[in-house]
Amino acid sequence: MSFTYEEVGATREAGTCPEGYHSLHVRTRIGEGEEVFRRAAEAILTWEMHRAVGVGIEADKDRAEPGCDVTVTLAGMIKAPCRVVWTVDERRRAGCAYGTLTGHPECGEEAFVVDRTGDGTVWLTVTAFSRPAKWYTRAGGMAARQFQHAYARRCGTALRKLCAGLDM
Repeated sequence: MSFTYEEVGATREAGTCPEGYHSLHVRTRIGEGEEVFRRAAEAILTWEMHRAVGVGIEADKDRAEPGCDVTVTLAGMIKAPCRVVWTVDERRRAGCAYGTLTGHPECGEEAFVVDRTGDGTVWLTVTAFSRPAKWYTRAGGMAARQFQHAYARRCGTALRKLCAGLDM
């Protein structure tokens, strides 16, 4: 399968939203400290955060890496095939982005990055650019975009719960 958009990797650049797409940027405070950061990074890179949100995840690798194919299943019915386009695993920043493949209800890219700021606060930032690719996402219009925002917020809530009690 091939990507359904030309701007592969564009989420790597903060604030980038290619022309013709809707943008998403949701930032959630997860906690504080090195242990929270490491736990959050691991949960993102091993798909644990996604599973904690309640979506189905089928990945051909246990850990996100460029080229890894992932299918996200929503409500047991909607299958959304994706491929990891980049990852980062640094001292204060970790995460990944995946792009849509043929059959996905949207067209675009979504990134999940956790970072630890200078004061030790750990944040999850979900950024994306997308546009409808199927009739039902086109028909859903604003409701489909609101679902995407709700999903990003739910990722933050799930990740905060996974890291609960680790603050230092």
